Amino acid sequence: MRNIDLTPLYRSFIGADHMANLLDSLEVAESGGFPPYDIEVIKENQYRITLAVAGFSRNEISIEQESNQLRVSGVKEVSSSDANYLHQGIAKRNFERRFQLADHVEVRSADYRDGLLHINLAREIPEAMKPRKIEIGQEASGESLSRASEKETELLEG
Repeated sequence: MRNIDLTPLYRSFIGADHMANLLDSLEVAESGGFPPYDIEVIKENQYRITLAVAGFSRNEISIEQESNQLRVSGVKEVSSSDANYLHQGIAKRNFERRFQLADHVEVRSADYRDGLLHINLAREIPEAMKPRKIEIGQEASGESLSRASEKETELLEG
């Protein structure tokens, strides 16, 4: 199977639910869907990814964020168990899941409880990028413009 790099399309993965569902269906076919996960919106600009990682300990799970990519991997420690299974349905294979995060989305915390790994994310848009209201002055004379420029210069220097 040929790998297709859909990275540019993932740019708004967290927060764009309809696109996430489409891309998730493509990823499940490629990765086999292990480990299964949920993405939920906690409230505006706060999200949680939950992965079902039963059988893994905290020490066997790694979470890394680099730029806009979140990578969760699990490496199962080799055990010399003499168990004789009739059926072994609990996956104990290594895994790696990658999530493409939208701009300004960062991992805030992670918690492991009852076989579920919860990763809390938040989107914080810098003040400089938030919309701001621009007041329109009544005068547009050169004198009022020069006074405004002087005030801006003072603020930038001070």
